[in-house]
Amino acid sequence: MTSQTPNSAQRDQYTMVDPTKLYADIEPQAISQDGPGLDSGLRDKADLGEGSYRGAGRLTGRKALITGGDSGIGAATAIAFAREGADVAIFYLPEEQSDADRIRGLIEDAGQKAVLPPGDLTDRTYCADIVTKTVDQLGGLDILVCNGGKQRHVEKLEDLTVEQLTRPSRPMSMRCSSRSRRHCRTCPPDRASSQPPRSRRTSRRRTSSTTRRPRRPSTPSARDSHSNSPRAGSG
Repeated sequence: MTSQTPNSAQRDQYTMVDPTKLYADIEPQAISQDGPGLDSGLRDKADLGEGSYRGAGRLTGRKALITGGDSGIGAATAIAFAREGADVAIFYLPEEQSDADRIRGLIEDAGQKAVLPPGDLTDRTYCADIVTKTVDQLGGLDILVCNGGKQRHVEKLEDLTVEQLTRPSRPMSMRCSSRSRRHCRTCPPDRASSQPPRSRRTSRRRTSSTTRRPRRPSTPSARDSHSNSPRAGSG
């Protein structure tokens, strides 16, 4: 008897499925888009779990912020968080609005609130504003997912510049993370601010009037004592 792979309506993330047969009927074709590219412009859509992920209430009452949450890994995370009971804010470039609107619909279908202010993560002011908007519109912040970034296609590895690697991730990880920590309701306090200052131990300077303990004379080793003793049989 041949086993059939269940479709997304018949399975969830706990269903045991042979991965070699899961997408066996898909024959992807090459497609090229100008950056940043859209999921809505793809012929073969990525599986974000929208048809299979089943939540269990593990994030009920939580508030999450996801950069790059309109597509790919960020979108799959937003869907999973919403189905686990979290309200979700996703951030994306303005030209990715069609993808973001789709994810907002899936968040709201899960019964959760969605916040979608677009912008550019390389803008310092925007990085600060998105955290403030999340806190104001969702009523707090518990989870930050720094997923936003940009991928450049190059023919050879040496054609990839350091600026292309670091520019998208640096402002996202540093500016959003530091700003979010001020509002995070579940983050532990900084160790530097939660611990009392340590008292400094001052060392006493030795003066000429300080009495020093006399040094003990060195004891000759057993080897030295043996070498200085008369040898047996010597006259």
